[in-house]
Amino acid sequence: MQLADKSWISGACVGLGVAAGLVFLGCSVRGAVDAYIGQTRVVTVKGLAERRVPADQVIWPITFRRTGDDLLATHALLEADSEKVIRFLKGSGLGEEEISFGAPNVQDRQTEYSNGARGPRYVLTGVITVNTPKVALVRGLISRQKELVGQGISVASEAWNTRYIYTKLNDVKPGMVEQATKNAREVAQKFAADSGSHIGRIKAATQGQFSVTDADSSMPYEKNVRVVTTVTYFLKD
Repeated sequence: MQLADKSWISGACVGLGVAAGLVFLGCSVRGAVDAYIGQTRVVTVKGLAERRVPADQVIWPITFRRTGDDLLATHALLEADSEKVIRFLKGSGLGEEEISFGAPNVQDRQTEYSNGARGPRYVLTGVITVNTPKVALVRGLISRQKELVGQGISVASEAWNTRYIYTKLNDVKPGMVEQATKNAREVAQKFAADSGSHIGRIKAATQGQFSVTDADSSMPYEKNVRVVTTVTYFLKD
């Protein structure tokens, strides 16, 4: 009888131990599931940063032409014009290393038109290119091109072909990325507040490409730098 009582007590203890273990396991599983669900609640937002900066490099091609029926004589006139343009540029404050020029383009109108072309046979075009960080100086020289016309030089008006460049992107990148990330966090906080949650740590972040465009079509020497970052935050109650 005593043996039977002991067996019953032993079995009961084992049963209680198994039940307690199952309860503990259930609580652990539930806690793990709640934690997993909490970690999978996320919000993905975008942050924008923009900055207006002045161009710090300019490439300005100066095009001029001469026409005539004698190729050598016309070429000599074009060379004389080229020397006048260079004197004009150097006398205005540009260095020799900022000025470059290539061989002239020669157009023979007689060979292009089988029925014969009216006017001078040859059209010679010369191009002198200015490449300099002196943006303000070049802008002033562009408005003074009429001085070249006054010297008998047929300067082509191609201001649209002038390129203004911003080369100091690396100087503004860190600050703009920080600004874009801060903007993204503010958006995420607003979303979380509206949904009764709070944002947690960052799950993932992606920095978009920087773009540099003209701030205005009439002001190509002013640039707009832009970057968009994408950030994913965990949400928590």
